Amino acid sequence: MQAELWAELRPRSALETEIPQMLALLQQHFEGVTEAQFRSDLAPKNWVILIWQNQTLKGFTTLQLYSTHDRQTHTPLRIVYSGDTITDPSIWSSPILAQAWAKTLQNLHHSDPSPLYWLLISSGYRTYRFLSLCFQQFYPCYDRPTPAPTQALIDQLAQAQFADHYDRATGLVRFPQPQKLRPHLQQIAPDRHHDPHIAFFLHHNPHHLQGDELVCLAEVAESNLTAAGKRLWQSKLRLQVPEAEEG
Repeated sequence: MQAELWAELRPRSALETEIPQMLALLQQHFEGVTEAQFRSDLAPKNWVILIWQNQTLKGFTTLQLYSTHDRQTHTPLRIVYSGDTITDPSIWSSPILAQAWAKTLQNLHHSDPSPLYWLLISSGYRTYRFLSLCFQQFYPCYDRPTPAPTQALIDQLAQAQFADHYDRATGLVRFPQPQKLRPHLQQIAPDRHHDPHIAFFLHHNPHHLQGDELVCLAEVAESNLTAAGKRLWQSKLRLQVPEAEEG
């Protein structure tokens, strides 16, 4: 019988022996991952969601929560930025990381009345496809143009987060030392090319296999969830959310 998966949420400051395990898991699945780069990405994060099977780390995602404002409207905003994220292929059929992520965002959404947005960058179609599974509206998307105010907010957030690595003309981030999926994880089943979301991603991020990252944004609000997103939001997964300082 396969051991049960379980999830925990750790303040980044509370990580100790988990850091080498996280790095090793990322290096198993991505090329070009250095310890210095990994620790640099991890340093500003508030939390890390860890997925375990017995004592084996099977997946994780890092989250940075910070406060800012929309320069156009001067509206206070909170941003959750997703950093390094990986799950071992052996648990791709499990929703546990998605459930833990949704529970974390649910708690953040309910903890403050300020609008909350999820900012992420994607060099893989699976990450981008997750947006359409969870959110009714997200950008960029194949079936609607990005509204000018939303594009301005994306540009504002991306330039603040990635500086000169962000290209406003393409909406892509190109890092000097990009992380690239290892060849055995790059394949896309032929029938998946017919998915309009995946086709859109491949068209707008043609060099994703070289590590180019598409900048994406979605508002985290119950009214913006799809039916699948609501199921994740309402799952019975128990995940304790500790206190953490906003960056």
